[in-house]
Amino acid sequence: MGIIEKMRLDGKKGFVTGAARGIGKCTATAFAEAGADVAIVDLDIEVAQQTAKEIAEATGRKVIAIKCDVTSEEDVQSMVDTVVKELGGLDFCHANAGICINAPADQMTYQQWLKNMDVNINSVFLTDTIAGRYMLAHGGGSIINTASMSGHIVNVPQPQCAYNASKAAVMQLTKSLAVEWAKRNVRVNSISPGYIGTELVLAAPHLKALIDQWNAMAPMGRLGKPEELESICVYLAGDTASFTTGSDFVIDGAFTCF
Repeated sequence: MGIIEKMRLDGKKGFVTGAARGIGKCTATAFAEAGADVAIVDLDIEVAQQTAKEIAEATGRKVIAIKCDVTSEEDVQSMVDTVVKELGGLDFCHANAGICINAPADQMTYQQWLKNMDVNINSVFLTDTIAGRYMLAHGGGSIINTASMSGHIVNVPQPQCAYNASKAAVMQLTKSLAVEWAKRNVRVNSISPGYIGTELVLAAPHLKALIDQWNAMAPMGRLGKPEELESICVYLAGDTASFTTGSDFVIDGAFTCF
């Protein structure tokens, strides 16, 4: 069997949070293209259902949509239970849901701080530990968290201290869980994308000036594409990554190299 065949995900079951659109939609599509059955998890159930339909029709895999508030322990537990019941198991997950609140620290409200932390780190803890319990009890699995290059650097010119702190926390949570579960066959890794040109980012008028500044600073002179995150996630979800755990993969076009 060649390396391409070894990297396929045939027979595996998983879910992606924040998967109705953007990065999550792309990675969910890639998982299905590699042979996995996938759940599209999102608060926006109408868009999630359309995304699930599109991926199922394009790949022939079983793809379902689940509405879930990832900051709710009850919702996340129910979502994982549904994935196991509807797909027949859980081999991998991608905790991808997140938000970014841009506000100067001296003007940011405590409620803004708490909302950012609730979605970006508390939800990852809930997703990882609830999915992890199932994996630990059923022979193992792979967990992928979306961190950010913002956990490595302080972005400019936009002020986003809460986002930066939350993404650094995601990386440390990833490493901590990886060490705890290393001997129990549950691998935990994170990806740290740079600036990615999702549909929402490219369509936002208020971001155009920022995008021009980011591109001027970027060694490659452009934003990344969501599709450029797919291959690393397929690798991490599969068996060829059996010795890869506790790692953070920076995919940023060399933005953090200086």
